[in-house]
Amino acid sequence: MINHFAYMSQVVKIKEPSTFDEAIKDDKWRLAMDDEMHALVENGTWVLVPKQENVMPIGCKWVYKVKYNSDGSISRHKARLVAKGYAKKYGLGYEETFSAVARMSTVRTVIALAASKKWDLYQSDVKNVFLNVDLQKEIYIEQPEGYIHPEYPSYVCKLKKALYGLKQAPRAWYQKLVECLSSVGFQESDADPSLFVKHNGKEMVIICIYVDDLIITGNNHTRIKELKSLLKLRFKISDLGQLKFFLGIEVVKTDVGMYLIQRKYVLDLLKKYGMLSCKPLQLPLDTNAKYHLNVGNKIQNVQMYRNIVESLLYATITRPDITYTVGLLSQFMQEPTDIHLNACRKVLRYLKGILNYGLFYAYDDNLTPKGYCDADWASSPYYRSTYGLCLC
Repeated sequence: MINHFAYMSQVVKIKEPSTFDEAIKDDKWRLAMDDEMHALVENGTWVLVPKQENVMPIGCKWVYKVKYNSDGSISRHKARLVAKGYAKKYGLGYEETFSAVARMSTVRTVIALAASKKWDLYQSDVKNVFLNVDLQKEIYIEQPEGYIHPEYPSYVCKLKKALYGLKQAPRAWYQKLVECLSSVGFQESDADPSLFVKHNGKEMVIICIYVDDLIITGNNHTRIKELKSLLKLRFKISDLGQLKFFLGIEVVKTDVGMYLIQRKYVLDLLKKYGMLSCKPLQLPLDTNAKYHLNVGNKIQNVQMYRNIVESLLYATITRPDITYTVGLLSQFMQEPTDIHLNACRKVLRYLKGILNYGLFYAYDDNLTPKGYCDADWASSPYYRSTYGLCLC
């Protein structure tokens, strides 16, 4: 198993700059902004035009993010130019906005299928994903801070491609990717619109979409290579090789199967709330524990409680053992007390003790689903019943 204590010694979070003036002082961030601007110019994202009296350009800003590997080491510094799309009104600047992204249950199902069939799992990333989308409406933005054209400082940027922050960008990208996949025989799943499957006799290739992150698997390596080549031809794709780290979830392959673990995610939570050195607990919830409304002292930082519960909800993707406890604590999001906050901390202490636990999918061709359910019909004073169902 993975030595999480070695990881804990490497957790050194770098504070991202909050303003352009802060970022420009660091060569790493300056190079990241230069790379982003090079990509924007190379893709013909906009053209500079004189500002018209009847046009109100929207603003834009730089957003900075440090990308980490699953072991806590720094992957890269990323600067992204984001349009302030919230300034546009529905029907004028944009219309439909919905864009399908893979549900976590779909991601788990794809990984379980790949494990049972001993298929390889691959991951790809689309670079500057929204620059692949042509805009249907005229949108103008101000010139990016730090990159104002010296000869035309009063000009504005007329967008030809989508940018992050625009309301319609995710949907437009999804539609373009769907058109590309449909043209080569992929069919959208009825269960999840972000899942596409291509059958050709006994051959099968599966692709799962989460905005710019793609999971690819199947039983024919030649067809998978053809799909990757097609995507690289249409878009700028980074082939990340075998799937190892996806949306905070580590995929660990062994000789007997695959583990899904959120070790890094939990460690980041512990660090965020000052609990890296806490003592672990053996249970996430006290035996026969009862929690009530308006019992205990109200906490001042209600948002912190909500953030912890929401973070723990994401941890249930690979940790079903805390699902009941987190569901119970989520009933007190409106007015939590110190009792509820301490219960949240107990869940974090419980996770601290078993960081390497997660879901395991064996290399077993038996795909017969098994179901488990449990119910509590009387203990809650606010609900008639509490029940749960698990299929695996």
